[in-house]
Amino acid sequence: MSGTGGTIEATDSADATAGYIDGLAYDAWGPASGIPVIQLHGLTSSRARDVVLHLDLTAGQDHLRVLRYDARGHGHSLGARIPALYHWSSLARDMGRMMHFFDETGVDGVEYTPPVAAVGQSMGAATILTAAAADPATARERFSCLVLGIPPTAWELRGNRAAIYEADAQFVEEHGLAAFAETTRAEPVPPTRGADVPFTWPDIDQSLLPSVYRGAAGNDLPPRQRIAELGKTDIPVFILGWVEDKGHPLEVLHELSELIPSAQTTIAHTPEDVATWPDQIGEFIRDNA
Repeated sequence: MSGTGGTIEATDSADATAGYIDGLAYDAWGPASGIPVIQLHGLTSSRARDVVLHLDLTAGQDHLRVLRYDARGHGHSLGARIPALYHWSSLARDMGRMMHFFDETGVDGVEYTPPVAAVGQSMGAATILTAAAADPATARERFSCLVLGIPPTAWELRGNRAAIYEADAQFVEEHGLAAFAETTRAEPVPPTRGADVPFTWPDIDQSLLPSVYRGAAGNDLPPRQRIAELGKTDIPVFILGWVEDKGHPLEVLHELSELIPSAQTTIAHTPEDVATWPDQIGEFIRDNA
């Protein structure tokens, strides 16, 4: 196992807490009476890295009660050298356990988990969609709404993604994290990436990164039929995409919007467009949760 253990004490605010649940590092902020939201980051990222990348999708939304956490093996969360732990289906089960943070006690004294708004980008969006489509019939009982930021490649659009991740895993094993990070420095970035966003390394321990990549190599979104079944439930869905990013092609956004006809969509072309996302997401959750 690798990661940071123990328990983190509550922060200064009575409505802000941080700690670990099942080895996953989290923080929660916002009023206790706020709309419950769970927020997920992308592959090789973390809560902290998303802030640096200007991808904290609920930033400034004071009407929300937001639980953010580092995915298994990412950031400060525990992980192991087992690729299956990083399959989207495994990450979806992790998310389900994290949602118990919002458990309440009913008038009959029985604990229950209220519907939670799920917000995620890239791997986080895939995790949310995997969880919701696993049982479309109960999705609306579990989720008040879904926010899917920059959905990753899927189905035939996945292309040679598995081979790329396996090559990345081998490179890290042979040359180390620092050398691998430097190979990514010159990679093209979409025009939505602001000039003030710094270059960052993967926020994963070097010993875990090959397993994380090998787990990612085995991923794909649920079959289109399952997502279409989810669409028939009329669960509120907001899909956000941006242009000129092969890892997050707009073709997937368009396919998802066809499979979920009621979905609201938006496409960013500039960093200024992306900067509006938290407010758009906050409004969407307020209107639909």
